[in-house]
Amino acid sequence: MLKFAHMNFNVLDLERSLAFYRETLGLEPVRTVDREAFTICYIGNGDSDFVLELTYMKDRKEPYDLGECEFHLAFVTDEFEALREKHRAMGVICFENSDMGIYFIEDPDGYWIELVPRRG
Repeated sequence: MLKFAHMNFNVLDLERSLAFYRETLGLEPVRTVDREAFTICYIGNGDSDFVLELTYMKDRKEPYDLGECEFHLAFVTDEFEALREKHRAMGVICFENSDMGIYFIEDPDGYWIELVPRRG
């Protein structure tokens, strides 16, 4: 049996990223691994075993090259409209697809997160 465990985003400023994910999506630290060269902080929502791994390389100064950013993390929510209004007010929505009924927010490092309304 295979089960999804986590996905990794490398971040330049761990505290800024933690604040972003806490404020936009309510994600909180679940576990932290702190070493001399790096800190890994796993964040989650408590509803799922799946967590997002934020990796902070302590000596990294330049932004990560995300290529064409043709990847993303997606969340399904039953609070779609309330979150969309919140994210609009925060100015973090980077793309809306009204035909599909979804939108994306962008984190401080340029990663896109898709928000999908729970259907049916």
